[in-house]
Parts: sequence; structure tokens; C-alpha cells
Amino acid sequence: MTDQREIVLLGSTGSIGTQAIDIVRANPGKYRIVGIGAGGANPAALAEQAVDLGVDVVAVADATALEAVQLRLFAAAKERDWDSGGFKMPKLIAGRSAMTELAAWPCHTVLNGITGSIGLEPTLAALKAGHQVALANKESLIAGAALVWDLAAPGQIVPVDSEHSALAQCLRSGRPERVAKLILTASGGPFRGRTRAELAGVTVQDALAHPTWDMGPVITINSATMVNKALEVIEAHELFGIGYDDIEVVVHPQSVIHSMVEFADGSTIAQASPPDMRLPIGHALAWPDRLPGAARPVDWSRACDWHFEPLDETAFPAVALAKDAGRAGGLNPAVFNAANEEAVAAFRDGRLPFPGIVDTIEAVLAAAPDFGRPSSVADVLEAEKWARSSARRLVLDASER
Repeated sequence: MTDQREIVLLGSTGSIGTQAIDIVRANPGKYRIVGIGAGGANPAALAEQAVDLGVDVVAVADATALEAVQLRLFAAAKERDWDSGGFKMPKLIAGRSAMTELAAWPCHTVLNGITGSIGLEPTLAALKAGHQVALANKESLIAGAALVWDLAAPGQIVPVDSEHSALAQCLRSGRPERVAKLILTASGGPFRGRTRAELAGVTVQDALAHPTWDMGPVITINSATMVNKALEVIEAHELFGIGYDDIEVVVHPQSVIHSMVEFADGSTIAQASPPDMRLPIGHALAWPDRLPGAARPVDWSRACDWHFEPLDETAFPAVALAKDAGRAGGLNPAVFNAANEEAVAAFRDGRLPFPGIVDTIEAVLAAAPDFGRPSSVADVLEAEKWARSSARRLVLDASER
């Protein structure tokens, strides 16, 4: 009999996935990763992880990458002299439904580190299977909150985003009915302090130069536009049931205070730690416990200054726009997210100026029909398809002017 938690890791070769593996390796008696999955763009890394961790199953979303993963698996095992029978080849599953199948694999916790709304179906599968879901895929709640809450039991979803992990920790300090406000902190990204006019000529390289966090290109650009924070506002509303009027964003360049909760008596509880995603990942894997040594603490013996300033909503209107989309309800948040993904792609390709990203989202939302409450993933995909098509058309029209 063991209390070792078995983990399935979706998005294992990404930033969240690799840091989760670091945590598991540092705590071999507490966790075992039984399954991993990734898109397949890096078959060598996926195979190395599978062999090193001794997983039972490997999922590859891109079926065309399956053969490359198989070959890499055999090569990695041979390099370790495991071809004599000491290595058991994991089960391989591939294709569009591979991640969804993996999410239902027997385990205690599914950590969903997939980027994008393709993470929704695996989240639903994990919930149906009764697994605890450590959720780093914010699009599951942005695009499909109604579907998620139809399945999720109380406490079944544990947030992994640093801001929502911080809020979850702070909320333990008081009863829900005594919460006055949620305060999400934002680093301000690389363009903090710039006016809207000063943002017109920024380049992709400029937008990817985040001052605090090391993230993938899409999330980094979302941070530069403040769209990432806008999506986090919607996610906070969904996770904690606080109205949009009572969710505030404040700029905190040092990224040490990860979020705060203001209570009715005037007290504000903050969660502080140096910027390191291993802490919220470790916290989610250990929930409701804490994992000793997950990350280094603040060094209180050193002098430091922490600054806070209001968000400039004229230069960065994404947060206000997301609140409006959230209040409108239905699939408006899904439309917001899908339009953003298309606009970011256009910006990265040089087809759209930086301010045009949020301008495009606003125009798509303004033209969106009422899709109603989704009853299936197909409903979500239909709204996203419309939003992507509308965003592409707007980008094309702008480029032809």
C-alpha cells in the first residue's frame, strides 16, 4: 500500500510539463508519472522523457510523428542498455483523440499543460474519469466553462497559473461570503509605461522580450498585450465565483506578489514568492497539502522594493474588453480567445501591427452573434471557427487598405 500519487502529464515537453517533471524527480516517493503526452514536434524530447520516467503510456497528438517517437524510444532505450529486456515499451496512442484518451488513463491527477482550446476535451475526459485536474490550460475555462462545471465536483480542479494558485491560497484566510475583491497582479510586460501611440511600431522581437517570465511565444505576446491577464480575469471569475466588478488588475513589475484577496474587514492577504512556476505546479500536485522545497522563498534578509501601479486601460484595453465578454456570457469568452489567437498569428507574420491585436478582438466581439450556452464541445468549436474566420477577414481587409 502506498500513498504515492500517480500523475498523467499533458504537454510534457512544454514549459509547464518539463518543470512538473523536475518536481516529480525531486520527490520520487511522492509521485510517479504514469503517462505523458505532447504534440509531437519534439519526438526526441518526448522519447527521452518516456524512458527516463518509465511511463506506461505515451500520447502523440500529431499522428505523423508517431513513427519518429517510436524510433527515438528504441534508440533511447538502447543507449541505456535496456534492449536486453530491462525496458518495457510504453503503450503508444496517437492522433486527434490521443490526449483525450490519455487524460482518462488511471491516475490520481492529470496536469493539463496543453496550450490552447484543444485542451478542453482532455480536461472534460479527466473530470469524467474522476481525476483531480491540475489546470494550467486556461482555455478550458475560457472556452468551455459551462461544460467543465457540468462535470466538475467541488475541489476537483486545482489551478496551476501562478495568479490563480495565489488566489486559492489567499482565499483560505476567510469565508467566501467575506471576500470583497480579487486582485490579480501583472508584471506589465515589456511595454509597461508606454502610451497607445508608442505601441504602434513595436516589433515581434520587442514583444517577446518579457522582463520577468520565460514563456512560449504566444503566451509572451499575450502578456505584452495584457490579453493573458484579461483571460486570467475570466478564469478567476469562473474558478472562484467572484463578479467581474470585484476583480481588479494591478501592475506589479517585480512579480513577487502573485495575487491578493481583499476581505470585507479591509484586510488584504497576499501570496509572495520569487517568480518560479515550480511553486504553483508543486502546490497543485500536492493539493491540499504543501510540497516542501518546491521553490525558494523570498529572502527577507535583503532590502527590496515592490511597486504597484494601476493598469493603463487606454494603452491596454484587453482587460476591460474581457470583462465585457465575460459579463455577456455564453461563448463570448471563447470568441475573445479564438480571435486573439488569429490576431497574434497575424502579428507574428507581420500582417498586423501590435495594437491591431486587441482592436481585432474588439471588432470580432462586436460582430459576434449570440451562440447561446454550449451543450457540447462542437458548440464551442463552431463559435471559435466563426471567430477565427472573422478575425482573418478583418486582418486581410486591414492589409489591403
